[in-house]
Amino acid sequence: MLSDKKILVGITGSIAAYKSILLIRLLVKAGAEVKVVMTPSAKSFVSPLVLSTLCKNSVFSELVESDQWANHVELGRWADLFIIAPLSCNTLAKMANGLCDNILQAVYLSATCAVVVAPAMDEDMWHHLSTKKNLSTLLSYGNTIIPVGKGELASGLFGEGRMAEPEEILQFCTEAFFRGISLSGKKVLVTAGPTYESIDPVRFIGNYSSGKMGFAIAESLYMAGAEVLLITGPSQEQLLYKGIKILRVISADEMYESAAPLMGQVDIAVYCAAVADFTPSIKHTEKIKKHSDHLLLELQPTIDILAMAGAQKKTNQYILGFALETENEKENALAKLKRKNIDAIVLNSLRTVGAGFGVDTNDVTILSANGVEKNIALQSKKSVAAAIVSFIIDELYA
Repeated sequence: MLSDKKILVGITGSIAAYKSILLIRLLVKAGAEVKVVMTPSAKSFVSPLVLSTLCKNSVFSELVESDQWANHVELGRWADLFIIAPLSCNTLAKMANGLCDNILQAVYLSATCAVVVAPAMDEDMWHHLSTKKNLSTLLSYGNTIIPVGKGELASGLFGEGRMAEPEEILQFCTEAFFRGISLSGKKVLVTAGPTYESIDPVRFIGNYSSGKMGFAIAESLYMAGAEVLLITGPSQEQLLYKGIKILRVISADEMYESAAPLMGQVDIAVYCAAVADFTPSIKHTEKIKKHSDHLLLELQPTIDILAMAGAQKKTNQYILGFALETENEKENALAKLKRKNIDAIVLNSLRTVGAGFGVDTNDVTILSANGVEKNIALQSKKSVAAAIVSFIIDELYA
């Protein structure tokens, strides 16, 4: 996610400093190289030893340590992003007024990278007019402010002023500062999850799709710079990024009605949803009672969303579908690719242990109408999604 990114974390004197420990761990886990600068008062709340151990770099807390000058200018130029979390009310006032009485302030005033702050203070301090003025001043300097949360505060009161959670800060910064540009300006439609076809008010026909693969693809497309709309059937999955638009539906008909008006408006469409092939001919309005040992259901085909998209496909559109096969896998997938008039198809197999519905890993083969074939060996669905999006980008700009 943040591979090879250089992140400088600034920590100020606030009880919320304990959250910075997890933030640093998350940043490192995401692939970033992390360095830490802290105010002298911050050391009362979190140990420099803990921070240096986690980030595997020395922690800077003084302008001069052991007769050695800490090069604050170098730190501010080294980083791709400077995250100050927590930002105390005191440091906020210093930043707004250009004071420079500690190393964190010196780094801030000389930083050439983007700066994002995560405030943390009690509710009355948060709502004070001077705080609002200082925040407005910071914004005018081009800094970014992560919204505070609402909850129990250090004072014991309940209200606004809580520092955003580490996971929220990571997601915010990733979305705001590290999106790619490969698909910038492209509008993308992604479908995900299963569809549920109603039998009566309490029963349905469905499948085991969790939506994990489609959600991961939507996120990967978004991080490549695209404008993404995700249409999903029933799923417990949640999106990481707020910039992705999401529309939740239930049935195949609802998914079609939502997707159909957009088919001619998008540059890329990824039909990953496991849409039911059949739906009950009669949908009972009351619960079916058990009157005998047998119940016969008459089924009728659902609308073929992928086929409809392929029939309307424009020359400048790229459409990718999915195929789940249990026999003659490649042959059936290639036949579907041609029959649906799409650009590529992702072949899922149920034969690989750890791949398929409801799990976090997948093993797929991408088959292109251009004759390109790419196998993506078993790995996390997020990694598979990134590989699929990379494949789409290569095809678009080949």
